[in-house]
Amino acid sequence: MAQLTPMMQQYMKIKEECPDALLMYRLGDFYEFFFEDAKIAAKELDLVLTGRDCGLEERAPMCGVPFHAADSYINKLISKNYKVAICEQLEDPATAKGMVKRGIIRIVTPGTVTDSAMLEDKENNYILSIAFSDQLGLAYCDVSTGAFFVYQADSSDAALLNELNRVKPREVLIPDGKRADFEQFLNDHHIKDLFYNSYFDWAFETQSAYRALTEHFHAENLRGYGCEQMTAAQQAGGALITYLHDTQKNSLLHINTIRVVDQSRNMMLDATAIRNLELTQTIRDGEKRGSLLWLLDKTKTSLGARMLKQYIENPLNDLKAINNRLEAVLELKEDLSLVEEIKTALKGVYDLERIITKISYASLNARDCLSLKMSLAGLPRLKELLSTAHASLLLKLARQIDPLDDIYALIEAAICEDAGLSIRDGGIIKTGYNCEIDQLRDTAQNGKNWLAELEAKEKEATGIPKLKIGYNKVFGYYIEVTNSYADQIPYRYIRKQTLVNCERFITEELKSMEDSILNAEERQCAKEYAVFGEIRLTLEGAISRIQKSAVAIAAIDVLQSFAAVAYEYNYVMPDMTTDGKILIQDGRHPVVEKMSRQASFVPNDVKLDLQKNNMLLITGPNMAGKSTYMRQVGLIVLMAHIGSFVPAQAASICLVDRIFTRVGASDDLASGQSTFMVEMNELANILNHATQNSLIILDEIGRGTSTIDGLSIAWATVEYIISRIGAKTMFATHYHELIELEQLFAQIKNYSIAAREFGNEIVFLHKIVPHGTDKSFGVEVAKLAGLPEELVVHARQLLQRFQAQELDLPKDGNEDEQKERTPANENTVIRKLRRIDVNTLTPLEALNLIGELQREIDDEPSN
Repeated sequence: MAQLTPMMQQYMKIKEECPDALLMYRLGDFYEFFFEDAKIAAKELDLVLTGRDCGLEERAPMCGVPFHAADSYINKLISKNYKVAICEQLEDPATAKGMVKRGIIRIVTPGTVTDSAMLEDKENNYILSIAFSDQLGLAYCDVSTGAFFVYQADSSDAALLNELNRVKPREVLIPDGKRADFEQFLNDHHIKDLFYNSYFDWAFETQSAYRALTEHFHAENLRGYGCEQMTAAQQAGGALITYLHDTQKNSLLHINTIRVVDQSRNMMLDATAIRNLELTQTIRDGEKRGSLLWLLDKTKTSLGARMLKQYIENPLNDLKAINNRLEAVLELKEDLSLVEEIKTALKGVYDLERIITKISYASLNARDCLSLKMSLAGLPRLKELLSTAHASLLLKLARQIDPLDDIYALIEAAICEDAGLSIRDGGIIKTGYNCEIDQLRDTAQNGKNWLAELEAKEKEATGIPKLKIGYNKVFGYYIEVTNSYADQIPYRYIRKQTLVNCERFITEELKSMEDSILNAEERQCAKEYAVFGEIRLTLEGAISRIQKSAVAIAAIDVLQSFAAVAYEYNYVMPDMTTDGKILIQDGRHPVVEKMSRQASFVPNDVKLDLQKNNMLLITGPNMAGKSTYMRQVGLIVLMAHIGSFVPAQAASICLVDRIFTRVGASDDLASGQSTFMVEMNELANILNHATQNSLIILDEIGRGTSTIDGLSIAWATVEYIISRIGAKTMFATHYHELIELEQLFAQIKNYSIAAREFGNEIVFLHKIVPHGTDKSFGVEVAKLAGLPEELVVHARQLLQRFQAQELDLPKDGNEDEQKERTPANENTVIRKLRRIDVNTLTPLEALNLIGELQREIDDEPSN
């Protein structure tokens, strides 16, 4: 029976350690894939599939990639949601006895990527761990920055769905025993392309998880991190730490603290609110441009950009913390020279968090050290600038900044400014830092000077002007002479290599010097590598200090960005309260205002409270701006809660526990859900979770079904919110019958979007005015959209007949009785007269209106 060769036996044994990963097996200068892994890699990487004798009857399928270019191939596989295990040679093949020892040095997964080429500078790359218990235990980590969070949520599908949408993990970790349940959850909610791994159940058990956390963070217990009593969160966090150690195969020094997500201090946003308010990307095309994040992002560092996104997705609900941010922004906004100096100090800051990860992974090179040095160069000045500030948050951040003078001085003294990427080829340690390196460098340099002198001497002795001395790793040093001077070559030259147009030679003198030069260069490179290793160990000891400064830098960057936006766009500082009121004077939609092609954005006021202005019922024509108005209120409230100034003349904003939105809807064809079902699901989530301290924004409830059904649902929704929840609500609708609710509930106020008619033309004024309206101007909007004129004219005629209830369709009952009824147009005229605010009409508008109403009555067909 055929037996595997020793090398393939080694391969198969290592493969057993990671059966679900593609194994990259190091052979010389290549990483090779074998068997089924080779077939997958060849297809995904567009490689030629070959074969290798492995001791079996058939050759083993095989393909490979050069080890020096492995990162790009790994990135391609990870981007396609594969796990990749890197198997390295653990000893020098030149000195190894027998089979070279090999082992997996790291398993790369979509959620554990640290290579900058695969990461977005301004985005976090999270892996999320989920523990299923009485509560939902969650932990997520960005391995590329070291950020590690734990928290608990309600144990429900809705809560899990919200967290997946909020965290947006690149990878999810679940217990083996919950794999089937999780797959069913994904199917039920039609979630595709989510990369997930199931992991050992024991890793999620309470004792194992607790021990994993305390051992990694070198703590006796978890009280100091605020999660001692959070059993479900511990289960998720402990399993995640175990998994990371299992796959990353290093100490993970940069993951050195636990951050507890405190839902009591944050406004929780569900996926619908994040999407509808377009906080980080637009609904239409999923782009950053056109989102709130795009508007507010004037950060100067990757650190700040990532923190800004975290601020937007996790607004504060703590009055003191919000006011601390606002006071800091105010001071910066009023001192532009300070902001400019801060920007200058931040300009040279590289991605410190991801540099720290390279230190932890021992993958830091000399150029990374230079980037670290440049980043630290501005810290003393930044600390000095903020130390004279008045705002308490700025002073706190100033104290948090560690200038790291010793680290800067170390890199300045040790690392060459023109160091290359490789840390094994020498040329990275400055002259004067290490005596032994200097001596070896001098020896090597003297040897090179000697070579230059020898070349000049040989040219003169032979009379060959183009003679030169060269070097390569295969043949060492040589004397090269072109074929045109072949007759001048001395007998003492020993032929070493023949090329197409030249010959290469060696002399006894050159051979004896070669050993001395190469030995010095080899020893120099080895010593530089050893010294660099010592520098890297020193940097390891400073990881927590660098991280502390990095967090402060990111926060400062966000605050200066808020200040810059506030100054440039004329935003004001909101007055944050706990009185339950939202009062906005001349509020503007921040994004629409910036992107609008109009000369100026039409501002609007809003007044919401828990008494007579608890619900604003908004009617008006399509395209007039109802959705924009409601979204702008939601955005202004959210901006205030993240510590940003707001687009308004003045604003008083009460603390809000959640913002709920249902603005527009679309079919979810993949799940078989219609527009109406999507709308009802979103409405159910709002009504089941909103409180009196929430802000609810509803647009067009009940539009996806029959008019009577939709009106009934909309009417009942209004009554439910008023009587059962009491949340501050903005409710836009085309069901004009709802305006009657103002007479039934003192908490409701009718508003409409002003529009002016000129004949068959309509002009939207985009102004919110008191009182409701019973006109939607749908035909006029259809005309604006470019429908054929013939269609528009016919639609207008049909509209008049519908309004008059004279459409010639079969009717039940006595036809003569139908004819004897009062013309509907007259009832319409009476309703219009009741809605008119005579105090706002000009004399000419009043005459035109009277004429229009008279024509409507006169146009009634005679019976």
